[in-house]
Amino acid sequence: MGPHPAVAAIRLAVRRVLHDVLTDLTELNSRPAPTPAPRVGRPGRTVGSSAGAAPHDPLPDTAPLVLVACSGGADSMALASALAFEAPKLGIRAGGITVDHGLQDGSALRAAEVVSRMTALRLDPVESVAVRVGRDGGPEAAARDARYAALDEAADRLGAVAVLLGHTRDDQAETVLLGLARGSGIRSLSGMAEVSGGPGDPGTRGRSHRYRRPFLQVDRQTARKACMVQSLSVWDDPHNLDPAYTRSRLRHEGLPALEKALGKGVVEALARTAQLSRDDADALDAWAAEAESGVRDEDGRLECAKLYALPPAVRRRVLRRAVVAAGSPAGSLFARHIEEVDRLITGWRGQGAINLPGRVEAQRQGGRLVIRQG
Repeated sequence: MGPHPAVAAIRLAVRRVLHDVLTDLTELNSRPAPTPAPRVGRPGRTVGSSAGAAPHDPLPDTAPLVLVACSGGADSMALASALAFEAPKLGIRAGGITVDHGLQDGSALRAAEVVSRMTALRLDPVESVAVRVGRDGGPEAAARDARYAALDEAADRLGAVAVLLGHTRDDQAETVLLGLARGSGIRSLSGMAEVSGGPGDPGTRGRSHRYRRPFLQVDRQTARKACMVQSLSVWDDPHNLDPAYTRSRLRHEGLPALEKALGKGVVEALARTAQLSRDDADALDAWAAEAESGVRDEDGRLECAKLYALPPAVRRRVLRRAVVAAGSPAGSLFARHIEEVDRLITGWRGQGAINLPGRVEAQRQGGRLVIRQG
């Protein structure tokens, strides 16, 4: 008799991603994964021990290491269990990281409990990393930035080839709706990528494929069921129920209202919209990258007449690329900013310079678009 259908579903999702990781390693980097640092405790970090776990044959340190980011919630615990089961069969070492944001009383104790649970799954290495959450961009964005910075540091230090994240199909649907509410365009509607480099992705070969989301086609209920049938203890973050957070209101009020009005299947439809939008956005981005060199003069300045001739969706992407290259933070650059710059091309009436995030300025001068930090 095979595993419960929920357990089979999460294991299959992880197995597919691990095969992708191995394929990427073969194609992109023939060198063995770096040997991880010695597993010793450091300030702000709790390291798990495999003592007490059932005996098993450890893989050599030269085997590739894949980490799971685990909060202790149902989604990430299901992901950790599937990684622990599938990775050794493919010759991959499986480890885990939990991030203590320090935003709730007793968070350090809960992080230590998560370390213990991951260790019981035979993940190794296992660590808890404490972070300080700032205020830039609001509480949710600040926590996310701190979390990814900690995961990047751990992955670099341990030599991990990938970090698995437990975002589900339900999370994807919520992300699409949030993008739709912002009116940010097709890229926001594309939601979360199955493979990404995280916020501020530097585009390097290793980091651009670091984060993997195996559960984007798995619903939240399946992940929770998988934990239940495997008798895995989970922790429900009270922040996920706090109406002060936009995503929490959307999860508990917005999506249920949509399903009541439109019928079941809204989550699946939104997740499908994300994939279709991502395919279109990727194609337009590639077109813009190719077109950019053709709209610059011999000195590298953007020519307004050539920009005007491009399709609007491609032109706006060329402008966004140029603004970001000039020093404007991508996360602070919104559609309204690019629309203002675009009007220097399509609605030129002698208007002055456009001020953009990051002290970047866009100005039309003699048929050229000058974008610089000043």
